[in-house]
Amino acid sequence: MTHYYIINKVKGLVKGILPLCLLTFLPLYASAQNKIVNPDISYAGTPRQCEIGGITVEGVEGYEDFVLINLSQLRVGQSIEVPGSEITEAVKRYWKHGLFSDVSITADSIVDSKVYLCIHLSLRPRITNIEYHGVKKSEREDLENKLGMAKGMSLTKNLIDRAKILATKYFDDKGYKNAEIDIRQSDDVTGKNQVVLDVYIDKKAKMKVRRIIFDGNEKVADKKIKGGFFSKGAFGKIHEAGKLGNFFKAKKFTPERYGEAKQALIDKYNEMGFRDATIVEDSVWTVDDKHVNVYVKIEEGEKYYLRNITWVGNTVANTDALNKTLGMMKGDVYNQRLMNKRLIEDDDAVHNFYYNNGYVFSSVEPTDINVVGDSIDVEVRITEGPQAHLNNVRIFGNDRLYEEVVRRELRTKPGDLFSKDALMRSAREIASMGYFDPESVSPDVKPNYQDGTVDVDWNLEQKSNDQLELSLGWGQTGVIGRVGVKFNNFSLRNLLGKNKLRRGFLPAGDGEQIGLNFQTNGRYYSSYSANYSTGWFGGKRPNAFNVGVYYSKQSDVSSTYYNSAYMNNIYSYMYGTGSYNSSYYNYDSFLDDDKYVKLLGISVGWGKRLRWPDDYFQFSATLAYQRYMLKDWQYFLISNGNCNNINLGLSLTRNSTDNPLFPRHGSEFSLSVTLTPPWSLFDGKDYKNLATQDTYTNDYERYQSEQSSKYKWVEYHKWKFKSRTYTALSDGQKCFVLMTRVEFGLLGSYNKYKKSPFETFYVGGDGMSGYSTSYAEETIGLRGYDNGSISSTAYVTGGEWSGSRYSAYDAYAYDRFTLELRYPFMLGNTTIYGLGFLEGGNAWAKTRDFNPFDMKRSAGVGVRIFLPMVGLMGIDWAYGFDKVYNGGWQRGGGQFHFILGQEF
Repeated sequence: MTHYYIINKVKGLVKGILPLCLLTFLPLYASAQNKIVNPDISYAGTPRQCEIGGITVEGVEGYEDFVLINLSQLRVGQSIEVPGSEITEAVKRYWKHGLFSDVSITADSIVDSKVYLCIHLSLRPRITNIEYHGVKKSEREDLENKLGMAKGMSLTKNLIDRAKILATKYFDDKGYKNAEIDIRQSDDVTGKNQVVLDVYIDKKAKMKVRRIIFDGNEKVADKKIKGGFFSKGAFGKIHEAGKLGNFFKAKKFTPERYGEAKQALIDKYNEMGFRDATIVEDSVWTVDDKHVNVYVKIEEGEKYYLRNITWVGNTVANTDALNKTLGMMKGDVYNQRLMNKRLIEDDDAVHNFYYNNGYVFSSVEPTDINVVGDSIDVEVRITEGPQAHLNNVRIFGNDRLYEEVVRRELRTKPGDLFSKDALMRSAREIASMGYFDPESVSPDVKPNYQDGTVDVDWNLEQKSNDQLELSLGWGQTGVIGRVGVKFNNFSLRNLLGKNKLRRGFLPAGDGEQIGLNFQTNGRYYSSYSANYSTGWFGGKRPNAFNVGVYYSKQSDVSSTYYNSAYMNNIYSYMYGTGSYNSSYYNYDSFLDDDKYVKLLGISVGWGKRLRWPDDYFQFSATLAYQRYMLKDWQYFLISNGNCNNINLGLSLTRNSTDNPLFPRHGSEFSLSVTLTPPWSLFDGKDYKNLATQDTYTNDYERYQSEQSSKYKWVEYHKWKFKSRTYTALSDGQKCFVLMTRVEFGLLGSYNKYKKSPFETFYVGGDGMSGYSTSYAEETIGLRGYDNGSISSTAYVTGGEWSGSRYSAYDAYAYDRFTLELRYPFMLGNTTIYGLGFLEGGNAWAKTRDFNPFDMKRSAGVGVRIFLPMVGLMGIDWAYGFDKVYNGGWQRGGGQFHFILGQEF
């Protein structure tokens, strides 16, 4: 009993003490394991297989640890060798990422077979700002796009070195061969690990060519290669500086231009028949800081002539027709460039004959098959292939117009035989619509060789073509304000429809035009107009329809106005005899609302696209009515009464221009006649003996009554011709374009005793402003002279109705001739181009005096700007060389002219 008791006591004591002993000796047990702190890992030793027990990151702020750890592609639990390739590859990944300036991976400890890693990283500094010094704004923008440096990027030595190389090449290509680039970095005090870069650029002087030395050119003289004052030369854009003949030519030297010049030289030799010509040696060396010399050694070879031209593979076109298209015969110089143009490049080339007849897979290859002395036999090998039809015709980039509106302008429809001419015509029609950037309208042709069809994609870039006009001007009676809006994508059929395409509150999608205009000078003058037009009336055929209505009222100022202190004050202010006093600007006190002229008009027009002589022609007819209501109006032939003008206008037009904003090719032509009924033939009045001003010198009221009766129904016949042509002087979008203009107008009468005082011509100036009675005249611009001065001179010299009470600015015949050279500075939605011009024209008070060789001449320069929401704007400076009557005989002299909306 006693032994059992003792044994149980011992067992209980052991159970109580054992847990305590285990807790006491556990650290001693752990420390006894195989743990190595900060182990020294040598690559010379034997690798040890370990499991990653943990990963930590040091040295980087602002990033989550798991993001940085993931870059290493190491993970906890992964088995790796220590040392081994896994750690090495992880370090390489960090370097490859480019964000870090220092990378290392160490082992904090190894416990048994587990290794605990620490990744030490140092971030590269980030660029917070880049400043460019020594360059223009345009050059800075180019460098920002080319150098590959931007705010927020990590800065590396490679980044700076690469930027220097690219900047040096950029300026080298622009002719600054000795440009120096220095990129300096400084700490940004606003943030840690951030830098500011300063790019200092010293462009030095542009390199020019001092001397060009040609060697070996025995058959083609230096002068022909270099060119002269009036000749282009064969060496491209490389010309010698300091030569009078090169004054207007480029002298800049760049590697790109030099390469183009060498190729141009060989091309020129080929054109002259030297098919074997080659450059055997060339060199460029620096003469001074601004000039280089160029040496080119040429091996010319023999000059060759055509002997025989044979055609192989042509079954669609006969040989005689192909020879006629080629236009080269036996004995001609072997001009390889001309042959290539006539076979492939020109619009009427042999290959385009096949292209326009559906042979998309055709090819035309000239081959020299025999050379005998200086003669060459050429074989033109034609592979015709099958005719291809259009499969898919897709339109992309249009979300403002209904697709049918765009598609109806296309000459390329699924199932049609492929035609290059049809593609180009479709591109012109889309560009002329005004809804897309005309410079980017180009078909993407995709031949399908498997099934012999062609897909055409039209990738269009939309542009806004609605216009808003807000303008202020200054007239005799104060500020004149004008508000006008023109919506070019209206849809009449959607006006009352629901859930239809709309732009704001207006129904849209059909490409119709609607315009509203309001102009006012307060109580003195106001005018209102509205118009609607469409080129596809009914939506099925290209029939034009338009309707317009307008109303205006202009009140007079009282006689008190002309005798007031206001007029005296203006006179004194203008001529320096007194000071200006703004207190006299109280126009309302001078208003005489009982004296006015009112105008009411309405017109309806219809047009049809013709198919003969070709489908560029259009015929249109317009029926119009105007009513002139005058009361005590002292500025016109008629002071009181109502005049009515009902007329029918017929016109034949043709427009084949390739671009509505900056045409390079094509022409515009218009021939029109406007007729009123010949009232004098059947109204029974004796107009020969009807009262004139001289008859009733002392009875003015009776005279006015007679005049009102005489012109109650206005009659005339008016003939006009207008023509413009556009010719590109070189290839490419940006090129010089020559525009020529010829126009004339004649206003005739059925009865010589009833000549119309309405619809006359107001000639001279910018064609937009002046003191004309605009309700009764057509405005014609002639730059270099004051507004209306040409037609005013016509009346002084013509002598007709001299001394009469109405305006002497009217002409019954005019002409205008223009020669204009244009060059585009910017193309696209916003188009800007400069121009220089020679202009001549005249006006006559009597149609029988019309003489196109009697001209008032001028010359000048100008610029045009087209903005999508505003339309056309421009300014010209012109000098008129001839004398005109403008209150006295004087030359037109220097004149500034402003253009807004359209050119007259």
